[in-house]
Amino acid sequence: MNIELDPEAQRFIAKKVSSGAYPSASAAVNDLLAGARAQEEWTAEDVAELRAMIAIGAEQAARGESKPWDAEALKRRLHEHLARTKAS
Repeated sequence: MNIELDPEAQRFIAKKVSSGAYPSASAAVNDLLAGARAQEEWTAEDVAELRAMIAIGAEQAARGESKPWDAEALKRRLHEHLARTKAS
C-alpha cells in the first residue's frame, strides 16, 4: 500500500524518526495507527478512569508530591489496561 501524507504529517513522522523514537517512518506510522485503533476501543469507563487518575495526579502535583515520570512506563500501563479491557 502506498499512501501520501500531507507536509505537516511528513514533518511529524520525520521528527519522530530523527529523534530516535522510531527506527523508521513505517515503524512510526504503524505504532501511531495502533494507538489510534486502541483509542477507538476505549469505553466510557476507560475514559472516566483515566480522567480520575489525571485528577489525582494533578492534586498530588499541586501539593508538591509529584515526581519525575517515565513515558515508557506510562505507555506500558496503558497498553496493559487496554489488554485487560479487551480480555474481559
